[in-house]
Amino acid sequence: MSELKYVQGIFKEELKNRFLCLVEINGKDTLCYIPSSCRLSNFIDLAGRQVILIPVASANSRTDYSVYALRMGKQFVLLNMSQANRVIEDNIGSRRFAFLGRRKNVRKEHTIENYKCDIYIEDTRTVVEIKSILSFEKETYFPTVYSQRAIDQLAKICNLLDKGYRVCYIFVSLNSRVRKVSINDRITGYRDLFQLCIDKGMELRGFTLRIHNDVPFVYSNINIVF
Repeated sequence: MSELKYVQGIFKEELKNRFLCLVEINGKDTLCYIPSSCRLSNFIDLAGRQVILIPVASANSRTDYSVYALRMGKQFVLLNMSQANRVIEDNIGSRRFAFLGRRKNVRKEHTIENYKCDIYIEDTRTVVEIKSILSFEKETYFPTVYSQRAIDQLAKICNLLDKGYRVCYIFVSLNSRVRKVSINDRITGYRDLFQLCIDKGMELRGFTLRIHNDVPFVYSNINIVF
């Protein structure tokens, strides 16, 4: 990480506003921005851990810094969960995603049949749904907490499969050390709909990300168990 672009700090706590947290920078508690629609505490405990921050460009921002990554030894784990979508989108045309077939006409955040796709491939009528995973463990599960939104999405995906669309459900771990993701049996509404979608032909893929020269990239495949 470039010393000119990034600063380091010790994560203290998330605040009631899920986009804000306190990070100790040079011995002072500093209000920082968390670029995530979900509270990170739902996934991992960051308290006392070293994080990497980047300056916030907007002059009207409440904060000077945004949380970017977590330092784990010599590696960095991306903490911006929405960034996983950007990485997959930027690499969708690469050989790694050849399993998706022809990808000449790709739309990002496209709505089809009242469903907003992360990626829609017009060539093959393929809907790509991307789910970010944040975990310190080599084996983890999804979802970690109950999500009605995720359940509603699966219900719509089931409908799309019935209408002849191809669906690929991609799990993306922000931590490159994750090796296996299991579907959480305790959240039965999600589990049952997930199984139904699989029975109807939904495809699964899992990948990890790693940061190199400040840029996150697709690093390896991971096993999905359900």
